[in-house]
Amino acid sequence: MSATGFRLVLLGPPGAGKGTQAALLAKHFAVPHVSTGEILRHEIGRGSDLGGRARQYIDKGELVPDQIMLGVIRERLSQGDCAPGVLLDGFPRSIPQAAGLEEIFAAEHVPMRAVSLDVPADEIVRRLSGRRTCRACGAMFHVTLSPPAKAGVCDRCGGELYQRDDDREDIIQARLDVYHKETEPLMAFYRERRVLRSVDGTGSSREVFRRVVEELEGAPA
Repeated sequence: MSATGFRLVLLGPPGAGKGTQAALLAKHFAVPHVSTGEILRHEIGRGSDLGGRARQYIDKGELVPDQIMLGVIRERLSQGDCAPGVLLDGFPRSIPQAAGLEEIFAAEHVPMRAVSLDVPADEIVRRLSGRRTCRACGAMFHVTLSPPAKAGVCDRCGGELYQRDDDREDIIQARLDVYHKETEPLMAFYRERRVLRSVDGTGSSREVFRRVVEELEGAPA
């Protein structure tokens, strides 16, 4: 699978490791990593109108409406660095979003692929509930898997670490419920189009990365 015309959608429940794998894969294939989650967090942080509209859904563990998300992704994909290829992390999350993305890519005549990271629900809860984020620089840690040198303090910048509202157990469960209801049908959507590859998302990030690359490079162009 070459970077020319590279169009990859990375799927999986919240906490499956999509962000980590997307960063590794984007570097490996030399394409931009487009994270709608990061785009939305940036907009929320700067207090934009888009950020305010998105936050009311995110804080409750709900999906941001399709119309908002399609606008975000259409704007990002129109930028020049996405012309050779792009890796999408956190989008699409619903059938209408997937259909909208197909329309965006339709004129390019470039095949796209989807990879699903499969992780059990109990592992998801363990991963997310222990996650801590730096208020200053956004660096992420985990209380047991990757703890900071000093509890509550960011190793990178010394900022305060906190637990995001959407990393509380009750919100995690709500997010998983939304995923199973709204996002899981994407598997069938992409399976019908014969572009979906499922990969075991447990184990170290390097182990998962190796599995994903093997699937992609073994897939027909």
